[in-house]
Amino acid sequence: MQTLNKTLSAQAILPQDADNSLLVGRVWSKKADGPCPVLLRDGQIFDLTPLSATLSTLLERDDLLAQLADAGRFSVLGSLDAFLDGEAGQLLAPADLQAVKAAGVTFADSMLERVIEEQAKGDPLRAQEIRGRLAPVLGDSLKGLVAGSEKAAEVKTLLQELGLWSQYLEVGIGPDAEIFTKAQSMSSVGCGALVGIHPKSEWNNPEPEMVLAVTSTGRIVGATLGNDVNLRDFEGRSALLLSKAKDNNASCAIGPFIRLFDGHFTLDDVKQAEVSLSVEGTDGFTMTGVSPMAAISRSPEELVSQLVNDNHQYPDGIVFFLGTMFAPVKDRRGKGLGFTHEIGDRVEISTPRLGRLINWVEHSDRCPKWNFGLGALMKNLARRGLL
Repeated sequence: MQTLNKTLSAQAILPQDADNSLLVGRVWSKKADGPCPVLLRDGQIFDLTPLSATLSTLLERDDLLAQLADAGRFSVLGSLDAFLDGEAGQLLAPADLQAVKAAGVTFADSMLERVIEEQAKGDPLRAQEIRGRLAPVLGDSLKGLVAGSEKAAEVKTLLQELGLWSQYLEVGIGPDAEIFTKAQSMSSVGCGALVGIHPKSEWNNPEPEMVLAVTSTGRIVGATLGNDVNLRDFEGRSALLLSKAKDNNASCAIGPFIRLFDGHFTLDDVKQAEVSLSVEGTDGFTMTGVSPMAAISRSPEELVSQLVNDNHQYPDGIVFFLGTMFAPVKDRRGKGLGFTHEIGDRVEISTPRLGRLINWVEHSDRCPKWNFGLGALMKNLARRGLL
């Protein structure tokens, strides 16, 4: 067994064009004795609490880009490196009051894997045989389909006639997207933290995803990276176990920062991005993969329109996972068993314009307990005179 280096540096996690990136996020600051919305510029962390006590309300500002133009008007809490090594505090997930939502089954390859989970009833030993039987039929049918289109309706009819229809295909190519709550507000972890898998799970995986920062009005103002840690055995046993498969202690990672849309970075850059995944285990196991956003079956705008509308509002905004194409199948514990995490795995999710989200895997009951929720935040802000 090898020991993985768990130290991070600013250079290791920042976008390749960091000098032209408008990056906001959250830190726990020892100096402020609490969480702060922050701006990163020139390797320094600037305190944005004079503009807003929370990141949620900060992102609601129509004048945000203008307000951030002069970083010198804000005090410095420390360097990013000082937060990554713990000297100045800790890097937090760039979300506080926002709802943490996710769209599922938004890529053809992940649609196929969800159907395989369903057919396998959560048993990884059956997955390979089912994959070999379904992939030639479903794979060609699903690639390039636009969800909710006339062509998608034709494919649905064909698959129903073949007895291959599934609840996952319904949300994958039908008119209504799957949108669910990934985690509770304030429960997500940031870059450098442990991510948790349920100790009873024997078949699980990371889900590298693009994450949108969305305001209460449905305006998309920026993007970041996320790991929608998933338990394939739990969800495969029953779709009604989705919440248990998705929402566990430290099972949602977001970061490192939200990159705001400006003259250097737009929603079009998100649509053209490729999200990469790298897993490195203490057992010497390695795995890589890529999710090209161009392969998504619904546009980010359509997904957001199904999330925020006259039927449902989010007054504190949303951080919104867009789904993943990558469902790992590389054998790890034995032939035909596919991929599952082992404790100590280093998981890196990256794309050049957003940087790298890096975390290490542990059982959820051994990750730091989540004990700083909305009530604790309000008390902390009140004590600091910010309410």
